[in-house]
Amino acid sequence: MAQKAYSLSHTKWMCKYHIVFTPKYRRKVIYNQIRSDIGEILRKLCEYKGIEIIEGHLMPDHVHVLLAIPPKYSVASVMGYLKGKSSLMIFDRHASLKYKFGNRKFWAEGYYVSTVGLNEATIAKYIREQESHDIALDKLSVKEYEDPFKRG
Repeated sequence: MAQKAYSLSHTKWMCKYHIVFTPKYRRKVIYNQIRSDIGEILRKLCEYKGIEIIEGHLMPDHVHVLLAIPPKYSVASVMGYLKGKSSLMIFDRHASLKYKFGNRKFWAEGYYVSTVGLNEATIAKYIREQESHDIALDKLSVKEYEDPFKRG
């Protein structure tokens, strides 16, 4: 993957971030129609601010994105914007979620962020293949369930 330098009127920049954030209480709610709506909402919000989504994946209980954020925005302000506006838009489309989450806050507080540097291809591959890797690990693990009420 070629390193692409972006430009503003007086600036050349290459600021890429790997960001992970979760729904409130890390509930596994990102599936079916909600999943497609969240993807569409995040793409639209990023487009408004001139932020490029290089790679993204929605897991049932968290979101991974690789974003190219212009230097005129801080990561904190972008995340406040994305999580705040997307919460409102998600609740507008899925009013029944208010019974699970209340007060129109869909996302948990905080997020994980890491600068990408020259590892862009590696991180993009990780985001792309994470779900299949998790499924493979679940199939390989041998879980032994014990009855907690049984004396032994």
